[in-house]
Amino acid sequence: MSMNRAQNSRLFVAFAVFAGMVTAPVLQAAEIFEISSPAFKDGALMPKKFANNTAGSANCVGDNVSPPLNWASPPPGTKSYALTIVDPEARGGSGFIQWVAYGIPVAVTGFAEGEGSKPSDKYIGGKGTAGMGHYMGPCTGPGAPHHYTFILIATDLEPTELAPGLTRDELMAKLNGRTKGATGLIGLFKNPYN
Repeated sequence: MSMNRAQNSRLFVAFAVFAGMVTAPVLQAAEIFEISSPAFKDGALMPKKFANNTAGSANCVGDNVSPPLNWASPPPGTKSYALTIVDPEARGGSGFIQWVAYGIPVAVTGFAEGEGSKPSDKYIGGKGTAGMGHYMGPCTGPGAPHHYTFILIATDLEPTELAPGLTRDELMAKLNGRTKGATGLIGLFKNPYN
């Protein structure tokens, strides 16, 4: 059975396309800027030790240990990061700012467990709702879980460019036009913890 010229041409084109697919370099997808924690998955319950330990509060049932956090693949032009943790369900929906940190050098790729629970040279402490310059864990009242939202923002600001003690709103005003990208992580917490 002989092939006509058209069939022969189609076979040649098909082979050339297949050969090109086999020998063409595999394109890598761009790496994604993301934050994660080895202690809990995005959208899952955080361990109890990460909750606050304020004396005399039945809602503060933990050890106030900050969770370990990791991040990778900063957007081009990133010089520093800002990190906020917000409980949007607190105070009847008006929210509670758990932590404001910024001036985190681009070379820093995360915080070890407990590292955010105290002042550090890895970040500049801002003011949360309770005025703390470091991590303040959940004090969730009884009921449905709250969504503790960790937001990491890549900026083109030098790590020492902002003064200590900024509130979240003040920080966001300073970051206007200076961001390179953002990524988030949600940790749930509920009380009673079971």
